[in-house]
Amino acid sequence: MKISLLSFNTTTPSVGLKIMIRLGRGHSGAHLTLLFSIEDYSDDPLSQGSLGVGICLEDGVEAFAKGEEGENKLEVVFITGNGDCRLYEEVLKYLSEEIPEVLGLSWELKIKLELPTSQGFGMSASGAIAAAEAFQRAIGIPYEECRRRALLIAHLVERDRSTGLGDTTALSAGGVERRIKAGSPYSGKKLMNGPGISEGWSENIPVLLVWKERTGTHTADYIDNKNWREKISNAGLAQMNRLSEGDWNRNRWKEILSSSQKFVEESKLLDDLSRNELREITKNCLISMGIENKFVPLLCMLGESIAIVPKDVSSDFEEITLISKKLQNLGVLTALSRIGEVRN
Repeated sequence: MKISLLSFNTTTPSVGLKIMIRLGRGHSGAHLTLLFSIEDYSDDPLSQGSLGVGICLEDGVEAFAKGEEGENKLEVVFITGNGDCRLYEEVLKYLSEEIPEVLGLSWELKIKLELPTSQGFGMSASGAIAAAEAFQRAIGIPYEECRRRALLIAHLVERDRSTGLGDTTALSAGGVERRIKAGSPYSGKKLMNGPGISEGWSENIPVLLVWKERTGTHTADYIDNKNWREKISNAGLAQMNRLSEGDWNRNRWKEILSSSQKFVEESKLLDDLSRNELREITKNCLISMGIENKFVPLLCMLGESIAIVPKDVSSDFEEITLISKKLQNLGVLTALSRIGEVRN
């Protein structure tokens, strides 16, 4: 359990006043980026982001907020997993600029991490969205307004911390998503759509996540590096030139798998020995089980992790738990999730 305490300068309520406790919950699935291009050239963080394709998951981050009158402070408690308390402090700071009312309360925020952080699962975006939702629901903000503002705040926090580019825009769509215009999914006081645009489709498809114990390279180490930026963006745009056209539905699945593998090769991201080693472990596992023609390992950007998915969305998936057990016996960590629902 990890706890952080952040205090603000406010006036303590008078003794004898009845204290009202306010409760709110938020949840956001995680996001796996399969291919992308870096689009952060604008000076306005609302227009920064990425084009790309990815998978939104059912599992991610759940947040529980409790606010009561008193000395204004934020206490962050991790129920499961280990996260970065500063992320949630940033969320409250950005939220207070839009809704000053939140600074009139003493907050306790409990965080349940359903997947590991720093592994390419978009958990910082997921956590920021869940926390922003929990704070707002606690003070009675209606759901749709709450969701839009949570996505906007999460996008700003991600850009401020350089922890992500397009995860929030992806999560605003849900399911198997494509980002066809970079930027925040919502903006302005009225929380209007855009400038970022994404769309998704969903199927009941399992996703087996595979990773090693140690965390991967920080996202900023790639997106702030000139050489990596050029390789990644060129490879991503080459694939998005095709994937951005036409209807976006389950009929694009095999094309998505093919484009994801081409992106990895053309971007040179497999030059990382640890990343390549993990992919080889998963490929050899599938071969040894005789199901390499049924499942495919995809690299998650920008972590050192793999998502194993079926090649055919219409097939049965009964072997997925057997794959998980075999990989665990080989010394890697796994978690089973599913593609999340479409939101837009």
